[in-house]
Amino acid sequence: MLDLVQDPTYVSWQYSLRSADGHVAQHVKAKDVAWQAGNWYINSKSIGLEHEGFAADGSWYTEALYRSSAKLVRYLADKYDVPLDRAHIIGHDNVPGTVPSTVAGMHWDPGPYWNWSHYFDLLGAPFRGVDSPQGGMVTIRPDYASNKPAFTGCETAGQPCAPHGSGTVILHTEPRADAPLLTDVGLHPDGSPGTMHISDHSSRVETGQRYAIADRQGDWTAIWYLGQKGWFLNPKKNPAALWSAGLVATPKAGKASIPVYGRAYPEAAAYPSNIPVQAVTPLQYSLPAGQRYAVGGVSGSEYYWATTFDASNHTVVRGKTKYVEIQFGHRVMYVNAADVDLRPSMLP
Repeated sequence: MLDLVQDPTYVSWQYSLRSADGHVAQHVKAKDVAWQAGNWYINSKSIGLEHEGFAADGSWYTEALYRSSAKLVRYLADKYDVPLDRAHIIGHDNVPGTVPSTVAGMHWDPGPYWNWSHYFDLLGAPFRGVDSPQGGMVTIRPDYASNKPAFTGCETAGQPCAPHGSGTVILHTEPRADAPLLTDVGLHPDGSPGTMHISDHSSRVETGQRYAIADRQGDWTAIWYLGQKGWFLNPKKNPAALWSAGLVATPKAGKASIPVYGRAYPEAAAYPSNIPVQAVTPLQYSLPAGQRYAVGGVSGSEYYWATTFDASNHTVVRGKTKYVEIQFGHRVMYVNAADVDLRPSMLP
C-alpha cells in the first residue's frame, strides 16, 4: 500500500490510517476524486479512508485506529455536512457493484470484525431506537463482545475462524437457526444459499444498518433483504437490533417489481454531444411489490466525466431523473424515484 500511494498515477484514496497509533496520512485532496471504492458514482461523491489491517483479522482494529478515524470522519462530516448515519458513513462492503458483471468482485472490507457501534459512539452519534416494533424498522445492533458468528476461512478455506466479537447478524430463510441462509444471486448466480465464509455477506446485516420489518415470530424478526424475507434471532433479553422508524420505499401500485441500480446515472438526453452516454443498467436484483426498504436519501442523477488529471475539461452531467438510495441488502443500492412511493415505516 505504501508503494501505491507514492505513485501519482495510481494513488486511489484520500487518507491512510495506521493501526499501531492511528497516524493519518493524506494522499489526495478531499475535493478531488479518488478510485477507492470500485464504483465511479460513489467515488465521485465520497472521501475514502483506508485503514491498515486485514478484514479477516480483527486484531488490526486498535483503539488508536478507531479514535483517530472517528476524529477525522467527524471533522469531515462537519465540514461537508455529511449525516452521521450508516447510509452515509459506509464501508467498502456497502458499496454496490456498478453493473451485474462487477457485483461479485466488489470489496468486502472492513468485514464483520469492525465495531461499528463503538465507532459511532466515538463519532458522538450512537445508534438509538424507539420503544416498540410498531415503528416498522430495525437498526441492527448486537452486543459486539458476546456476538461471535461461526465464520470460516479466516486463515484456511473451510476451517473455522477463531471466535471473535462481531457486529454482524446472520439471516435465515425461516425462523430457526438450522434454516438455510438467504441467496445473493450476485455472489451465487446458481441460486445456492450464502455461506459462513468470512467474505461471503450474502445473508448478513451489519451494525447500524436499518431494514424494514417484514414479520415476527416469537424471538425471531424478519426483514426485507435482496427481495427476500430474512429472519434473525432477536430475543427481548439479548436483542440483536433496536426497534426503529423512518422512511421506506415500496414499488408504486401496479408494478409487480422494479429494477435496482448500482449507480444513479442520468438519462441519455442529459449528456452533451462530446460526452459518451453512460448506460443505466439494472443489477441482477429486483424489488418485488409489497416489500419495503429503508431510505437513505433522495438525490438527482449525476455523471462526473473526467478522463485526464487536468481538471479544466472535467464535466458534471446532471439529469432530470431522481433516485432513492435504499438499504437493499448488505450494500446500499438505488431505485428510480418514479418507480416507488416513499412512506413512513410505521406498522398498522
